[in-house]
Amino acid sequence: MYIISGANIQLIVISFCVYLFVNLFENLIHYNIGRFSDKETKLEIPTQKDWIKIAIVMCVFALLQGLLTYWFNKRLKPMKI
Repeated sequence: MYIISGANIQLIVISFCVYLFVNLFENLIHYNIGRFSDKETKLEIPTQKDWIKIAIVMCVFALLQGLLTYWFNKRLKPMKI
């Protein structure tokens, strides 16, 4: 069975999208904590340059999340006879 099949791609894509959605808000909070760590914390939208950096890092880890989800799901399923 190849990793590139319908059900496998669906699992990877869903995991990828969920990771991006959930971590977008977390990264926005972390961005503001890091930016204003020595001042009163406020919510500021990152610059376009910072958004690009955040998006690249998120996509790399989202893909890793999807592939690991697939791999662990495959490993933990009972063997079919």
